[in-house]
Amino acid sequence: MTLVRLVTCMLSPNVPRSEPLSHVTSLAVFLMGALALVVPSGYSVGPVLLLLASTALLFKRFKFSSFVLLPQDRWIIVALVAYGLVVGIMSAVELGSRGFDRPLRFLLAIPVLLLILRYPPRLSWLWGGVALGAIGAGSLALWLKLVEGVARASGFLHAIQFGNLSMLMGVLCFAGLGWAVVQRQRHAWVALLLLGALLGMLGSLMSGSRGGWLGLPVVAYVLYRGYGRQLPMAIKAGAVGAALALVTTVYLLPQTGVQQRVEAAVSDVSHYVSGTETDTSLGLRFEMWRGAAQLIAERPLLGWGEAGYREALGELGEQGVISPVAAEFGHAHNEFIDAFAKRGLVGLAVLLMLYMIPMRMFAPSLSHPDLPTRSLAVAGTLLPVAFIDFGLSQTFLAHNSGATFYAFWLAVLWGSYRARRRIVS
Repeated sequence: MTLVRLVTCMLSPNVPRSEPLSHVTSLAVFLMGALALVVPSGYSVGPVLLLLASTALLFKRFKFSSFVLLPQDRWIIVALVAYGLVVGIMSAVELGSRGFDRPLRFLLAIPVLLLILRYPPRLSWLWGGVALGAIGAGSLALWLKLVEGVARASGFLHAIQFGNLSMLMGVLCFAGLGWAVVQRQRHAWVALLLLGALLGMLGSLMSGSRGGWLGLPVVAYVLYRGYGRQLPMAIKAGAVGAALALVTTVYLLPQTGVQQRVEAAVSDVSHYVSGTETDTSLGLRFEMWRGAAQLIAERPLLGWGEAGYREALGELGEQGVISPVAAEFGHAHNEFIDAFAKRGLVGLAVLLMLYMIPMRMFAPSLSHPDLPTRSLAVAGTLLPVAFIDFGLSQTFLAHNSGATFYAFWLAVLWGSYRARRRIVS
């Protein structure tokens, strides 16, 4: 099966000609994946197109009997609204309108969700975009690392953001395999998604980002829940063997820099525990967390706010309670600690809602008999799982790329999942 035939398959119509918005959403969702990490601000192109297309909902007449929001839909919307409003208002109190910048993205994802519920994209465009985006990210990272010789591949983002999002796209490619195996061109689709999974993970390795790999056992468990229990033991053993061989090879090759990053992490922890050096990559994180924990104890309900956190942490540095270098950072390098310190229990609660509600809504279909439905449920479960993982060592949602990725991919995956459930029910 050639790439040309795959593209032909993607372009062949399977939506009614009376619904041109379905073609628009298909193209926008494809670009969300394909351009995400390979052009400057590529992660924003698809969401902007979807947001513009969603304005059509204001002018079109619907058959409301086919557009009823279920309680599950409302819970997803509640999670987006709660996080967007709480974080936005608390940030705007201190920072003015610019404090609403990133939180606003979660509110703007709601009309996109409504659009996808009514005009879902073709799944071939969704999975094709994710696969090509992961392939592009991994290829760019390999070029930067092995040809240009950069220390850490970062593309057009910070290395941590690039590496983790590349890994996320690779992981989503694994989720799409359930859809791929029931397509007429299943061998080509499976090969494309597996290549995307491989290069997405390699992109993360080339970035030198270590934090995202901590959650891979949980990612593997979700994939096993979705697909593993039905596979023969020989295939399971082969997959584990192939993964171990790949990891070993990547670790041993000096060109990848993985071995050096692992050794540096072990050294950082050793120096920190012994007290000989705190101003290392991991040592500074430990100091930031220690300082943030002290601030949380002082203001647990509403936190210190953005400016208050910086000032209070700076004072801890001046007093020698934590490393003065760690006190210079404006965030805690941990999504949950940062939210707790800056916005208190209220901020932590809405962050947990943002992750836990989608997991709760998607998880029941991890064993759905319809594989395309299951693939979307696996992807939708993996999205918050991955962001929880990323958030353990980075304030991921404090970056435009992280906030945009999560908010709009949640809208696309949930809308597509619900639309598929309507078809198969």
